[in-house]
Amino acid sequence: MIDTMRLEFYDAERRFTLCRLKQYMKQEEDILTRAQAGEERYSGNLGWLHVDEWAGEEKLREIETCAGRVREDGEILVVIGIGGSNQAARAVVEALSCGGPMKILYAGNNVSSQYMKQLLKQLEGKSVYVNVIAKNFETLEPGIGFRILRQYLKERYGTGYERRVFATGTRGSRLHELCRIYGYTFLDFPENIGGRYSGLCNVGLFPAAVAGMDIRAMAAGAGDMERELRNTKGEENTAFQYAAIRSLLYQEGFRVEMLASFEPRLQYFYGWWTQLFAESEGKQGKGLYPTAVKYSEDLHSIGQFVQEGTPILFETFLDIEEQGEAVSVEADEVEDGFDYLNGSSLADISRAAFEATVKAHSERLPCIRIRIDELSEYSFGQLFYFFEFACYLSGKLLGVNPFDQPGVENYKGYMFEALGKYKYRSESNGEN
Repeated sequence: MIDTMRLEFYDAERRFTLCRLKQYMKQEEDILTRAQAGEERYSGNLGWLHVDEWAGEEKLREIETCAGRVREDGEILVVIGIGGSNQAARAVVEALSCGGPMKILYAGNNVSSQYMKQLLKQLEGKSVYVNVIAKNFETLEPGIGFRILRQYLKERYGTGYERRVFATGTRGSRLHELCRIYGYTFLDFPENIGGRYSGLCNVGLFPAAVAGMDIRAMAAGAGDMERELRNTKGEENTAFQYAAIRSLLYQEGFRVEMLASFEPRLQYFYGWWTQLFAESEGKQGKGLYPTAVKYSEDLHSIGQFVQEGTPILFETFLDIEEQGEAVSVEADEVEDGFDYLNGSSLADISRAAFEATVKAHSERLPCIRIRIDELSEYSFGQLFYFFEFACYLSGKLLGVNPFDQPGVENYKGYMFEALGKYKYRSESNGEN
């Protein structure tokens, strides 16, 4: 594996020693060993564990072929999905897209009339395709989004509109059946991958490919990370280090983990990461609350709480070391009080702010730093696999199933009842 990710831990208060961390990892090493092998009890959820299963050569060719059909004459792809069904692709596309001919828009992730109106307005005069993504096609938001947008396609394109619809779902689902009846192109949503772990299969790779992302580099980054994490034993395993530190901090009474960086391009990655850990660990009255901040902007608000507020959180910093093409601050004739910056690049200024923040915050609270060489398709593949594997380990250390989400379903019963779903179903079945 190319050495592009390193982990460091800072804790001026020494809540636990390095010796204790090593002892804890030795004590729980069986969790790592079983995760590396893939546990039979979770076999229905571990399709992401082997990158080649859903992002091997054959799958990548199929994705590239379908994406090529859209890119031939398409200008906009609307991705209809919520949560794990769109966040991985959005994280990569929004971070790396350079404004090429294809634009990706997102629907099915809210029920806002104004949002939908604005989205439809952006489609005017453009060649439009849609990709509806739903594992079981029972979730309200993508169901609404798909209905509105397929009606839009029918009205605009008439007969033949179906060639503009790509549906990513599980075989045997209602969405799969709709593809058979109406001729939409069907893409597999793997049954053995949950939504929040689905970035490296059709769910995340197809929209990324349409946007012009190098999905082979994503798969290569994930594959290299898989080989590293599934072959490195004990305390040398970076994902196990991260999971063990999180677990020990939780035992010390910390209840919030805050992901932070000075790179605004990671905005949508924060959403993916937050869902991954919230949905995987937040159960049985347990779990760290995952949240994220955008530095340097949030230093002027959340930074105050970090420095002097209730000490309930620790920070995980993503340190992107290569900032790309330099932009410098040059002198001019205006005496504005910032001449001390003359000749400095924004990368240098950002580095100074980053290091100062880590130093100041770690004097009071624990901080983890994960170093990444650069932001690229390859590094995103690494990040997705690293955090997914670490989440698997972390859930096991916490004593919860990292792959189910029973609490997500609770509100739906009340909502469907209010919307008349159950009454409609009874009437459709001829019940009194």
